[in-house]
Amino acid sequence: MNEHLEKLMEGVNTLMSKFRYGETPEELYEPIRYIMALGGKRLRPMLTILGGGVYGKDIVSLFHPALGVEIFHNFTLMHDDIMDKAPLRRGKPTVHHKWDESVAILSGDVMLVKAYEVMMQVPDVHLRTVLKMFNRCATEVCEGQQLDMNFEKLDTVTEDEYLEMIRLKTAVLLGFALALGAVLADAPQTDIDLLSGVGEFMGIGFQLKDDLLDVFGEAGKVGKQVGGDIIANKKTFLLIEALARAEGEQRKTLEYWLQVKDFVPEEKVQAVTQIYRELDIDKLTEQKMQEYFKMSHAFLDRVSVPEKNKAVLRGFMEWLMAREH
Repeated sequence: MNEHLEKLMEGVNTLMSKFRYGETPEELYEPIRYIMALGGKRLRPMLTILGGGVYGKDIVSLFHPALGVEIFHNFTLMHDDIMDKAPLRRGKPTVHHKWDESVAILSGDVMLVKAYEVMMQVPDVHLRTVLKMFNRCATEVCEGQQLDMNFEKLDTVTEDEYLEMIRLKTAVLLGFALALGAVLADAPQTDIDLLSGVGEFMGIGFQLKDDLLDVFGEAGKVGKQVGGDIIANKKTFLLIEALARAEGEQRKTLEYWLQVKDFVPEEKVQAVTQIYRELDIDKLTEQKMQEYFKMSHAFLDRVSVPEKNKAVLRGFMEWLMAREH
């Protein structure tokens, strides 16, 4: 990541560290401060700032709407962790483990309210448009989470079904974040729609990269246990493609590890990863990821500003594609 992007991220983190969510009762607000301080890539607020920056919009005026996007994102993580019964988030105990589920639900509810409160600080001329976009996005994120939970009960999931799920659960929020900056910069509607598409295609590529890193990343760089998706039989792009291609002994071995209840996690990860390698699943996933990033760049090509205005956003997109964690 270049120096300009690093300074932007530093500014986002500084704003977040200073924002006050509330004080009393402490048990309600401390979990919010806790999850917001866990870090992360700050991808979504960065996209709001970069979306406005394409049109030369003053960065400082975009910080609060960007914060609203990040609060909403972390609200979804807090509630997703409860549904997934996840013990860790970014290497630290999840809120429902550190406190309890009731606290996590209630604190999450307040985060959603705060996201709206911050989002409503946009100029009145944009308020109705922003809230309409935000409401649609928030609903679609919930639809994606429900589909993800539905997949846990299904024996088979198609590639198209999976891609639509991650579009809703992950990508639409990236599209909203980027389009939000453009709306606040008074961009033409055609450009707003294009930037929403840039974010969505980028978001699908981003999630495919996450799927890939979960299996083939280095534990020290990824920051979590490698192979967690394999251990949980999570229906990722990699597993869906492996099931579509495996035959003979490979098929028997893969089905064994999907059905066995009592196993050594490291053995399962090693065995399934080996099948992925034999079937070139890593290369297939990389190829699919590249396809979506190319579509994202193609949409950005059509945005009606000089190419120099898009340079920082392009650099951020390329960093996302090349990342190792």
